[in-house]
Amino acid sequence: MSQVRGGTRWKRFAVVMVPSVAATAAIGVGLAQGALAASFSVSGQSFKVTASTLDGTDFFQYGSLAQGTDLKGNKTLHPVAVSSFGTATITNMCQSVVTPDVPIFGSVSLELRAGGKGTPVKAENLYLDVAELEANATFKNIDIGVAAGDKANKPGIQPNTQANPYGFAQRAKEAHLTDVKQTAWATTAGTFKLSGLSMKLHKGVKECY
Repeated sequence: MSQVRGGTRWKRFAVVMVPSVAATAAIGVGLAQGALAASFSVSGQSFKVTASTLDGTDFFQYGSLAQGTDLKGNKTLHPVAVSSFGTATITNMCQSVVTPDVPIFGSVSLELRAGGKGTPVKAENLYLDVAELEANATFKNIDIGVAAGDKANKPGIQPNTQANPYGFAQRAKEAHLTDVKQTAWATTAGTFKLSGLSMKLHKGVKECY
């Protein structure tokens, strides 16, 4: 089961926004030096991500459950395919998170873009809890018959999560995806280097696709 963060809709908004605003100055300094590294995680509600390309190594995928919250703040479970990468390089990444019914404002959208100015986003130990995915995909040295409990391929099973050891799973040495569109419940990375980061708030609903 995926890690859980957030509670009521207002708390989810605060969890997403307050650290982001407080870190803006530090992000600017890091980008200026070309050395931004940050751990990154969003969960509790679904969000959308697009990318022109995603090139990853040590790909591993298995079925699991992600925990989110409904409009009343109740915890809910959602089936997901957890995709993990030892390393990943991403171009033209867009991530949008919509928080509905924020007091006074109504819906508020957070739009984050990076890797679109010639220097791609780079991540290590990347985990994506994906509910829907559209992309063109190429895998090298793929093994579809591997059991979900097999951790021989790193990074393997996400820490502090559970997977059915007899459920579906696949792994590959390399994965190349283009024209990526996905709806996810969580994104976690040991290290995220966001080159050319742009973060904007929009009143209303504004998503990557």
